[in-house]
Amino acid sequence: MEQEHTLMAQAIDPHLRYERVPSDHFDLYGVFYDEASGRFLRMDPEVASNVSDNVARLNANTAGGRVRFRTNSKKISMYVRYDALESMPHASVMGLSGFTLMRKTATKDLYVYSFMPGYYGNEREYRDEHGFCATRTVTEVAALQDYILYFPNYNDVRELWIGFEPDALFGTPSKYRDLRPVLFYGSSITQGACASRPDNSYPALVCKWGNVDFINLGFSGSALGEDAMAEYLASVDCSVFVSEYDYNAPNVSHLEKTHMKLYRTFRAAKPETPIVLMSRVCPLIGQLPAAANLAVVRNTFETARQSGDANVYFVNGSKAFPIDEREHCFVDGTHPNDLGFYRMARNMYPAFRTALASAARRAERNDFWSRLFDIRAEGKPKAEQPEKEKPEEEK
Repeated sequence: MEQEHTLMAQAIDPHLRYERVPSDHFDLYGVFYDEASGRFLRMDPEVASNVSDNVARLNANTAGGRVRFRTNSKKISMYVRYDALESMPHASVMGLSGFTLMRKTATKDLYVYSFMPGYYGNEREYRDEHGFCATRTVTEVAALQDYILYFPNYNDVRELWIGFEPDALFGTPSKYRDLRPVLFYGSSITQGACASRPDNSYPALVCKWGNVDFINLGFSGSALGEDAMAEYLASVDCSVFVSEYDYNAPNVSHLEKTHMKLYRTFRAAKPETPIVLMSRVCPLIGQLPAAANLAVVRNTFETARQSGDANVYFVNGSKAFPIDEREHCFVDGTHPNDLGFYRMARNMYPAFRTALASAARRAERNDFWSRLFDIRAEGKPKAEQPEKEKPEEEK
């Protein structure tokens, strides 16, 4: 610990003051800090271990993690510690291990800066094999502004400190819509491979457009619809559930055995929560056809609708990329680039928006009845209490 403090003292900008995440100045979303393992996680670590070794390992990847804060500091700095810097041949350092800073305005989220090791835009930088510290002037306006910092899609994060000017002021960060988080479950594509920035994955995009919180449970190569995972998903308090995992099914038979079962497990626990079932995006010509997988996902949807479930929605992933654009939407024939993720998000957004509207109506209805019961409870006359006999000395 003393060695870490010495390292931090050498790494940070001496002209700024640093606050550790989580703390009172920050609202944390999509991840939580697990004291036992000393890192940020996306789901219960015991459940993750029960699902599979890969899910337990990938649980420490911080896809979907965000910090919201409000400050008037003109400079913002980041000090982050990893186990190690993630590296994959088909993805960028920024997409795997970087942080995106956005400014929240009344109408949209505006890109501000990409914090990553070795970037020429860093005004001051320290880096080693276990993390980095970088500083950037983010505004010339000395007014309170709202920021959202997106965590990496494919790196663990052991420590995160955010630096501000010494006299910086803080305010209460703006909030997402008053809805429970949207829950995403799926493959490496759901996790964010291979977006160039963490805010460019399709879960981040559609939730940015809908101004809603989300939890990203994408697990690279490891979303197999296991019973333990299905039961965990059904236990999460969410506004909408999005399922996209047929990419990781080892064969069609596996998908047939798990897809309908996962839907039914979730629906039994959450009878009114909207469900969006999405099939895999269409691969490049020359790869295995996705028609068989598509049929399984569509069958789950159609069976659910025929059974009277009007709150389940289907997104045909094969329609995401126009034929004349398809070759421009991939990094490697499987994983989308930024254009691919944007097309995916646009393709699913109509169904997602409808599901979100259904969730909002349900939340408003529940809030109405809750307030009505509270009013009735407050207005109910109290039962008369028998008068206590006065002590002898008061008679």
